[in-house]
Amino acid sequence: MDKCLSVPQGQFQLQRLPFLRNDTLQAWDAADEYLLNHLAEQAILKPDSRLLIVNDSFGALACGLSAYQPTVLSDSWLSHQATRINFQVNQLDLNELNLLDSLTLPATQFDCLLIKVPKTLALLEYQLHQLKPFLHADTQIIAAGMVKNLSANVWKLLEKIWGPTRSSLAVKKARLIFVRPDFTQLLPKNPYPSYFDYPEMGWRIANHANVFSRESLDIGTRFLLQHLPEQAGADIIDLGCGNGIVGMALAKRFPTAKISFVDESYMALASARLNVAQLSPEGVSADFIAANGLSDFAKQSSDCIVCNPPFHQQHSVGDHIAWQMFKQAFQVLRSGGELRVIGNRHLNYHLSLKKIFGNCHQLASNAKFVIFSCRKP
Repeated sequence: MDKCLSVPQGQFQLQRLPFLRNDTLQAWDAADEYLLNHLAEQAILKPDSRLLIVNDSFGALACGLSAYQPTVLSDSWLSHQATRINFQVNQLDLNELNLLDSLTLPATQFDCLLIKVPKTLALLEYQLHQLKPFLHADTQIIAAGMVKNLSANVWKLLEKIWGPTRSSLAVKKARLIFVRPDFTQLLPKNPYPSYFDYPEMGWRIANHANVFSRESLDIGTRFLLQHLPEQAGADIIDLGCGNGIVGMALAKRFPTAKISFVDESYMALASARLNVAQLSPEGVSADFIAANGLSDFAKQSSDCIVCNPPFHQQHSVGDHIAWQMFKQAFQVLRSGGELRVIGNRHLNYHLSLKKIFGNCHQLASNAKFVIFSCRKP
């Protein structure tokens, strides 16, 4: 697969994260190309333009527009890390890059705001609320995405919160949406974070906008909570923690253990922090780590890892993230340590797990999910 993006701003070698051997996917899409071409053709950016880029997948926009010292906002640790790597690969100055997580507000208003429409509409809604104060009457706003991902609700949100829109023609199945800021309309209340009750534990669960299953406990997690380890040791990891409810249940079951909550979403970790805080007045021994899976953990440093792996990355579907998590878990577990995994039946995780661990025991199943246990030899 070609890893060189050629646009009017230059040629850029771009890499996705996590790294995959013989990766068949590019680190950019046609919407990135369309947006960069449009900016060059219309000469929209001036040398002193204050530029904000939102939801840049792997740094294609940031690399192409590095001359403008962009501020880049994302909820993805992987996106930020890929942007850093791609800046270095293309010999661009990292000092001219300002990376913000999705819960950190910028320090200034912007003359140009470029936003890739995210998969989760709730995240888009949150971002529109948070960023409107950083627009001014002449801010150039362009939203970009693949046509198949631009539902009518995208236009409705943009017009409800930011202002009137018009759209471009489609090019290579991508489209641009141009927004004119309207400061006469009342800004609706930001509905995030949202909450739901988990009466079985007496918890009220907070969920930021980009957290999976924000309105109720999803059926997979509910099934996993019924089949948590009876013994887990002193060091436990909730891998891909989301709102942290699995790690909270582990902390309640093993009050003297240290629980590490790991996710690549900043909003997931922020939600987990909010939720863990209600466990007890004294709190629990917990770490909250934004990372590429277990890449920051030392070998043989954990006794138990519980994981509900994602099988999609943004709009791409695949098992590569789960496969990476399983391999990392094998390295991080101590001898005799357990990896406990839940997955949809059709994903056949037991095949990958047995290759890596040499053993895989099915603990429970229902019509949709299977729970497996693997032991580090």
